[in-house]
Amino acid sequence: MENAVHHWVWVERTGIAAGDQVSADAGGLPIYRVVNLDEARAWLREERSGRDHILPLEALHWKLVP
Repeated sequence: MENAVHHWVWVERTGIAAGDQVSADAGGLPIYRVVNLDEARAWLREERSGRDHILPLEALHWKLVP
């Protein structure tokens, strides 16, 4: 099985969608999965712990892309 290579890219608020993997910090920890969005907030699930969070979209700057 081939290992996928992923890269973190800087993203603006409008570039985030439900299902994306995002992070507030370069380097990607913690990594969140976007569950839902509104104009100013993101409902997130932390990938490692499974805990849910709500953060302002302006706090999320990095998106994981294949």
